[in-house]
Amino acid sequence: MRVMAIDPGEVRVGLAVTDGGGIIATPLEVIPREGAAERIQLRWEELDVRLCVVGLPLNMNGTEGPAAAKARALGAELAALGLEVEYLDERMTSVTAERTLIEAGHSRRRRREITDAVAAAVLLEAYLARRRNQTDHPEARS
Repeated sequence: MRVMAIDPGEVRVGLAVTDGGGIIATPLEVIPREGAAERIQLRWEELDVRLCVVGLPLNMNGTEGPAAAKARALGAELAALGLEVEYLDERMTSVTAERTLIEAGHSRRRRREITDAVAAAVLLEAYLARRRNQTDHPEARS
């Protein structure tokens, strides 16, 4: 099953997708926030995605603020288009992505271009790990 992750931001939205087996997460692209739902739907259909994981930017204390409300609004737009949507806490994904890109030696300009897609891949890896854990340990499901 192919899964897509979405890292929603104010200006840009990062996308990542799994391979056909739903095992490996790969950064896909960064798209403008404006018109994102329709662009995501096109990629969804093109790639035969079965599930969309939207990053939920929670506050550090775990509460939802304005950014989380905007992420949920994007998720609702996607659901209205017929896409299956789940939400996952995305705190620290951009920080992790930035560190990974710095360690890989990418220039500041290149990092700015791809950080959102890499953050979506980090989110997708977290989702896949959680799913594997639930499969390995059914009693851990909640």
